[in-house]
Amino acid sequence: MKKEKQQCSRVSIGGQAVIEGVMMRGKNSVATAVRDPKGNIQVESEYVNVSPKTRKALKIPFVRGVVNFVRSLVEGNRILMRSADVAVEEETPTKAEKWLREKHKIDLGGILDGIAVFIGVLLALGIFIALPQFLMGVMTFLPFTKESVGWDGLWFNLIEGGIRLIIFILYVVVVSLIPSMKRVFCYHGAEHKTISCYEQGKELTVDNVRGCTRVHDRCGTTFLFIVMMVSILMFALVNVLVGQYIYTDSSALNGVIRFAFKVLMLPLVAGVSYEILRLLAKTQNKFFLIFKFPGLLLQRLTTKEPDDKMIECAITAFQTVLAMDENENLPERVFITQGKMSVLLENTKKRFARFAIEADEAEWIFALTLDIPKSAVATEERILKINQAAEIIRIADERLTGRPLWYIIGDADFCGYTIKVDERVLIPRPETEELVMLCVGAAEEGHSILDLCTGSGAIAIAVYKELEKSNRKVNVTAVDVSEDALALAKENAELNGADIKFVKSNMFTRLRARYDIIVSNPPYIPSKEIDGLQREVKDYEPRIALDGGEDGLDFYRIIAKELPKYLNRNGMLIMEVGNGEAEQIVKLFKNCSYSMIFKDFNGVARYVKVVL
Repeated sequence: MKKEKQQCSRVSIGGQAVIEGVMMRGKNSVATAVRDPKGNIQVESEYVNVSPKTRKALKIPFVRGVVNFVRSLVEGNRILMRSADVAVEEETPTKAEKWLREKHKIDLGGILDGIAVFIGVLLALGIFIALPQFLMGVMTFLPFTKESVGWDGLWFNLIEGGIRLIIFILYVVVVSLIPSMKRVFCYHGAEHKTISCYEQGKELTVDNVRGCTRVHDRCGTTFLFIVMMVSILMFALVNVLVGQYIYTDSSALNGVIRFAFKVLMLPLVAGVSYEILRLLAKTQNKFFLIFKFPGLLLQRLTTKEPDDKMIECAITAFQTVLAMDENENLPERVFITQGKMSVLLENTKKRFARFAIEADEAEWIFALTLDIPKSAVATEERILKINQAAEIIRIADERLTGRPLWYIIGDADFCGYTIKVDERVLIPRPETEELVMLCVGAAEEGHSILDLCTGSGAIAIAVYKELEKSNRKVNVTAVDVSEDALALAKENAELNGADIKFVKSNMFTRLRARYDIIVSNPPYIPSKEIDGLQREVKDYEPRIALDGGEDGLDFYRIIAKELPKYLNRNGMLIMEVGNGEAEQIVKLFKNCSYSMIFKDFNGVARYVKVVL
């Protein structure tokens, strides 16, 4: 069993050291763990969506090497920049940056990042292609030149390749002496050790990882060394084969031609090198160790022994990818950093979309956290501080567990009133506001009103407050069978200054009075349909407030039976009903004077009004 596990992990998980952290990539996901300035490990993870064309290209020998190389460059640089956002202390934007951002919508940091990448590519081409070519040009003491053909030309190009290899090794040595790069190389070692530990079938603990090797067959350093060797051979052969046909009498122009040829051949070099790396990684035959050894030796320079905190980062990234590859329903995570609000908003919407959560909810999170109108969220260009981003991400992460947004926030707006909500009560729905308006429209001065199945108290409170605005004094009683719901309803009444009498009663059982208006939004979901509801509803909202019995009409039957005892003559009953239930419910009240059905704002028959 362990052997199978090792084989699986060797082909599916690889990594990359980043600034103060490690990135791990699996079959379907990528996770980066970075230690922030406060010493906490932050994780950013995402599922990888590979297009059908790319997926097909990744199966074609030689082509897949080029595709993987380009993807690694692009993704590696992006993740490196993201890790820097976490690892570096938050900086206050300069006046110039603020002015560019606010007046011209220009992100100076993003522009500088792009310039840095461009300069990096130019430096790589200059150091590893142009410089060796230049050095060969000034070595006039050699018995052959770039225009030489046959064996002389071959030796000329092989020597140039040797210089390129020496420059590469010197470059690695010099870079390894830079303190900040030493730490990156230590994280590189932590990455290798963690993968090796897993491949050996050991538990991923700091102690176990620490004792594992920091060199690995599939390392990018080995790949770069193979690229160097392949490029030496291919550049030499191509120059010898075609050089005599394309070179001119101009030495300068010949230099440009040779440089262009090498650049154009890089995809082919990458493709061939990738296939060689795959072949070497798949075998443990001692004969092939000869070809592996130089790359493994070079890894001794690009990896250093990590400390325990670095190992913890690598383990965190690895375990995150492992879990996400095994369970694609796990939510993605993002770093908590200072940054553009629009970027975090789009990122949050993307995370929500994977779990079919409306983008509208992401905008609500930003609006409520930043105390700005929801309508302004989409156009806001502010830079979020770390504490603001942290709160937004905290709420988004909790929302991704399935817990309804308004339970997380702790309250909801209903008819303009703040109603506290949690798992003790249903979250008030927008369509129920129309039920309130029907009740308010029917109420008169001095009326006695009963809110049956009050839950959070939202209907009773909104009715009382709306009538109070129009100077219609009424008496409102609210009833529920749940003590927990009534406790929260009382808090809401006090919060909104509503004078309401609360009674614990199973429907009408503990009531003795008659009322001019009875308003009710009772449970109306058929029992068998509850398990098929959204997880936000079936897993979090109280079932007692949802379950309307076998056909969803149990509570309407009770109301129909008991109504004459508790509703005054010519009194009015106003109810919210489930989709498709209105006609059946009207039939239950056939002995009343008349009944009417009203539609909600979506055109659904949602309300039934009955006059006794």
